[in-house]
Amino acid sequence: MRLPRLRLPQWAGTLAVKAAVFIVVMCCALAALLGVLVHVSVTDQTVGQARHQALDRLAQATEDFQAGDGLWRGAGVDPEGLPAALRALAVSGQRGTMVGTHHGRPTMWAAGPVDGGRALAVEVDYSQQAGTIAGLDRAILWSSALAIGLTLLVGAFAVTRVTRRLHGTARVARRISAGDLDARVNDPLAQDPTRPQDEVAAVADALDTMASSLQSKLLSEQRFTADVAHELRTPLTGLHAAAELLPPGRPTELVRDRVAALRTLTEDLLEISRLDAGRERPAVDTEELGALAERVVRASGTDTEVRIVRDARVETDRRRLERVLGNLVANAHKHGRAPVELTVELTGDGPVVTVRDHGDGYPEYLLRHGPQRFRTEGGAKGHGLGLTIAVGQAEVLGARLAFANALDGGAVATLTLQADISEGE
Repeated sequence: MRLPRLRLPQWAGTLAVKAAVFIVVMCCALAALLGVLVHVSVTDQTVGQARHQALDRLAQATEDFQAGDGLWRGAGVDPEGLPAALRALAVSGQRGTMVGTHHGRPTMWAAGPVDGGRALAVEVDYSQQAGTIAGLDRAILWSSALAIGLTLLVGAFAVTRVTRRLHGTARVARRISAGDLDARVNDPLAQDPTRPQDEVAAVADALDTMASSLQSKLLSEQRFTADVAHELRTPLTGLHAAAELLPPGRPTELVRDRVAALRTLTEDLLEISRLDAGRERPAVDTEELGALAERVVRASGTDTEVRIVRDARVETDRRRLERVLGNLVANAHKHGRAPVELTVELTGDGPVVTVRDHGDGYPEYLLRHGPQRFRTEGGAKGHGLGLTIAVGQAEVLGARLAFANALDGGAVATLTLQADISEGE
């Protein structure tokens, strides 16, 4: 039978568990060391006192025995219950003591030699001393357990505060990585310079500083991109008008082609700047996904096979979705090889549109980090903006755009739309 996995609280992580284990181990080791030292010290003292008392009684019993006087209660020659080891020691001519049990009670024995190869022994009740040592051991155990518990609670509280702050810093770092450049930790210790700062506050302050610097640089780049694109529109409009006035011919066609390319690049830059600003909002309407995909392919003027496995009606922004699919189809024909296939299907995650070519596949950097502006590899033409715009528009739609390479060759772009759909007829 498979046992259920123990689920730790959200605040409990590796650091908290390790700290708790470390505290428990160190407390147990310290309690064991102190307990052993106290036990040994008190036991030695108690046993020593009982041994001296027994030896004193043995000396008095020896004098009485040698004087021919009767022995008092608790003394005798080879008495019943005398430990064999202690009797052997006495018979050999030495005196000694040993703790044993007589009639079910702890007893301190003392024995010495007498005539005839016999042993004279006395017994002293050791119950009180044994009870004292047992009580001491119980007190050590209980006090150690209490100390370990209190230390663990205090340590767990202290470590939990640190781990909570670390988890908060990690959450902010993930938000920044996801594009939320306004996210900040704002650790109280880092905000108040009069209070002593610990390492967590230093990390939080460094993360906030990095986020602010990164945000400033990205905003500057976005403003620069938008300003350049806006400034280019006016002269490009003039160039386009002038190109239309040129006489027909090959040079005129080249000029018009380059002007059109510049206008397309400028419009792409403006679109990217609007997406970077994060102010784009979709105009949602109900669309037949299969019909929309077919319109995109017809508008592209390319030889793209459309396969509708299972159609669906989706709540989406038609213009933005057409932009995403159009860019994916254009990229497949520009950088891949035929045949290019566009597939519409309905899965458990929602409606999915897949665009696949049979070329060399996406480059490794794109699979790891996603599309990057103005970066292409392998001699490919273009500015690397088409897939960047597709990713940005997909985010506005609330869709997920993923890139992969097929096992048998070719690039595969998968667009997963939101699951609020109804199946098409």
